[in-house]
Amino acid sequence: MLRKIVVGLAMFSVMGSVLAADSMERSVQQLQREWAMILYQGSESEQEAAFEILSQRAHALTTQYPKHAEPLVWEGIILSTYAGAKGGLSALTLVAEARERLQQAEQINPHALNGSVYTSLGSLYYQVPGWPIGFGDDDKAEVYLKRALEINPNGIDPNYFYGDFLIDQRRYKEAVTVLRHALDAPKRPNRPLADAGRRDETHAKLAQAQEQLNTMASNDPASW
Repeated sequence: MLRKIVVGLAMFSVMGSVLAADSMERSVQQLQREWAMILYQGSESEQEAAFEILSQRAHALTTQYPKHAEPLVWEGIILSTYAGAKGGLSALTLVAEARERLQQAEQINPHALNGSVYTSLGSLYYQVPGWPIGFGDDDKAEVYLKRALEINPNGIDPNYFYGDFLIDQRRYKEAVTVLRHALDAPKRPNRPLADAGRRDETHAKLAQAQEQLNTMASNDPASW
């Protein structure tokens, strides 16, 4: 009888863990959907307030599931996007918080969400100003972005951000290759809005890189 009780309690514990993980995954997916709606469909004038509210909800989720990387990754992404909408020096506090969440997620599971930890850290490091204003560091950015591509070589996000980084570094020929690869990324069935928005951004960045290459070629007497 005692053995049956122990086994029953063990099964109940396992089922509870599975249900909790399923609930967390659904909550993370809801954050993903709302983030994409605010970023790609919302009014720019309302984005700052909307991302502030969403960041609070994301923080509540990380508090609820402190041992899981996925909520931390999405809190970091939302905080960094909120910082972009807010702008100015006041946004530096937000990007510092975003980096902290992402580093915490890295300690738990660096491969969570197909390496999104490294994609997000890399994008922060090249977009945030460097010392003495911020913690920006192009060398660290490239290390993180390449690490993300090792985990998810065909994903649209790691290729997009690495291509954008290459444009920032004026490495336009490399950027064109990477951004074209981003456009070949397989669709994510549960993230159609994010995919559509990212593809639009990728097309814009590809056109920018190609334009720079064309300008450089026209200014090079050897190409005449």
